[in-house]
Amino acid sequence: MASYDKTIATAASLAASLMLVRGLANELLPSEVREALSAALNSLRSRLTWQHTIVVEEKEGWSYNYVYSAVEAYLATRVGAGANIGMQRLRVSSTESEAEKMVVSMEAGEEMRDVYEGAEFRWYLVTREVKGDPDSGAGAREVRSYEVSFHKRHKEKALKEYLPFIVATAKAIWDRERSLSIYMNQYSDEWNPMELQHPSTFETLAMDRKQKQSIIDDLDRFIKRKDYYRRIGKAWKRGYLLYGPPGTGKSSLIAAIANHLRFDIYDLELTGVNSNSDLTKLLIGMNNRSILVVEDVDCTIELKQREEHDEDEEHAKSNSTRNKSEDKVTLSGLLNFVDGLWSTSGEEKIIIFTTNYKERLDPALLRPGRMDMHIHMGYCTLEAFRILANNYHAIDSHATYPEIEELIKEVNLTPADVAEVLMRNDDTDAALHDLVELLNSKKKDATEIKTENKPANEKKDVNAIKTESMQVDEKKDGNEIKTESVQVEEKKDDKEVMLKNDSFTKDRSS
Repeated sequence: MASYDKTIATAASLAASLMLVRGLANELLPSEVREALSAALNSLRSRLTWQHTIVVEEKEGWSYNYVYSAVEAYLATRVGAGANIGMQRLRVSSTESEAEKMVVSMEAGEEMRDVYEGAEFRWYLVTREVKGDPDSGAGAREVRSYEVSFHKRHKEKALKEYLPFIVATAKAIWDRERSLSIYMNQYSDEWNPMELQHPSTFETLAMDRKQKQSIIDDLDRFIKRKDYYRRIGKAWKRGYLLYGPPGTGKSSLIAAIANHLRFDIYDLELTGVNSNSDLTKLLIGMNNRSILVVEDVDCTIELKQREEHDEDEEHAKSNSTRNKSEDKVTLSGLLNFVDGLWSTSGEEKIIIFTTNYKERLDPALLRPGRMDMHIHMGYCTLEAFRILANNYHAIDSHATYPEIEELIKEVNLTPADVAEVLMRNDDTDAALHDLVELLNSKKKDATEIKTENKPANEKKDVNAIKTESMQVDEKKDGNEIKTESVQVEEKKDDKEVMLKNDSFTKDRSS
């Protein structure tokens, strides 16, 4: 007890002595000497201590610090990990629009540990109050910052690896959680956004798994090849053509791609664009990491062939006025929009065209570099049916499956038709029996059509045979006429020869 009291007394005496020395130094020593002594003490302290600290302020001047927001998002994922599970004070927040989505973060004064590649980092949330300026009328405000402490030997790792890792992780979190937008063009050259809430994913898409996986692999490879596209000197974009009958899931596939990549969608209505220059303005107005969609490209606008457009331009130059139709988007303008010089504005873009009739499109629009991958969206297959049944009724098998699968092989039915039947009834048995009835009805209709077409085809074949027979007869008659004509000519020639011979004989006799 006496030793404890002696220690406390010594510490108090030392503190008092230091305060006295500090006061005398401030009074007696010039400011230059004081600054030099302070710098020397700070240098000595930094050499003796093993801990270094990085401060991340919430704001830099009037702008928000991007790194601060990244640290906040990253640490929210580390609250319940490892040694942090015992944290006593936490902050929880949410927005009114997403009340069920709660964000958990650390409270001021708490410590959070994180380990990165064997190095330990300790995080603190520090808050302090800054007095306001009475002259400007600004009140006091709270300033927040994150401080991370670590061993001095990890300083280079902290600056060059750990903090960039935190920023990249936060970006991936934001991309995954942010709301997507779909844009439509208005006033010819402006985009109007609204929130995209389409629930389609590759897991729920009614498509054969092999085809589905090939699309996913192509998309994933595309977003990882920024340096590759730069090295080969090409714009970082990719084109997809979706073609097939109506109701085969083209729009659902587009939404699934957007949800998979977390890309916004720009739905371009070509009939609302007045000219090629307006089309270029729309392209420039698109954000990076986005999908440009032109649905039913073969029928949304009457695209002129490039040769015709060139002739129109020459004709327009010779006249003082131009017709309104000449101001519309042309095929040449669309091609330049897809892969011309202006198509290089922005990065990480996907262009998707859809059509029900691929053969109607100009071949120049379909070549690699414009439409790099052609995806056929066909009628409902066995695998697509099983996916739809699992989506709507959460089943993997049923007594009606064998019959349904045999009928699907014989009948052309779109995934949209199958989905509509499955949605009509919550009772699985009833829904599947309705589907069997629909398939049988389609099969019956197809059989009747074949039966009706058979006599017509047979009649057509008979008429064809008659026509061929008539042609043969006509040819035969023609040959006979030619033969008779030849015989007459030959007979005539013979008579002429005989007359000549008689004349020759008479001349010799005389």
